[in-house]
Amino acid sequence: MQYLHTMIRSANLEKTLDFFINKIGLQEVKRYDNEQGKFTLVFLCASEDLDIANYNQAPMIEITYNWPDKDNKNEKLEVGRSFGHIAYRVKNIYQMCEKLMKEGVTINRPPKDGYMAFVKSPDNISIELLQDGEPLEPQEPWKSMPNIGEW
Repeated sequence: MQYLHTMIRSANLEKTLDFFINKIGLQEVKRYDNEQGKFTLVFLCASEDLDIANYNQAPMIEITYNWPDKDNKNEKLEVGRSFGHIAYRVKNIYQMCEKLMKEGVTINRPPKDGYMAFVKSPDNISIELLQDGEPLEPQEPWKSMPNIGEW
């Protein structure tokens, strides 16, 4: 058995790709537009997984965008209660969270402990960010920041 990908739906492909590519830092591996089925699939991976993703087509995130029509506006999607989150290891949790905040991303669970943070995608998907290796020394402003919303 081999893990391939996790599929998440997008209500707005442009916003979703901006978040995952420009803010989180994933890379697009491939894209498939299906005219007959009226959907687009975009496969993304973390930069350190690019060689593996190109070779095995894993591990990736599949963004599924159903093209809107008069009956399907794609305005908002709901996440099922049984879905938890997607997790990524980062080289420096503080630098990553600072970058995301500058990009306008809300840090729902700040890295108070120098190890873990949570943010949400435009489609309300929880993303866990974990510090590579040992936790960094707790520091301001992170250790005093309040949690916001749910993750």
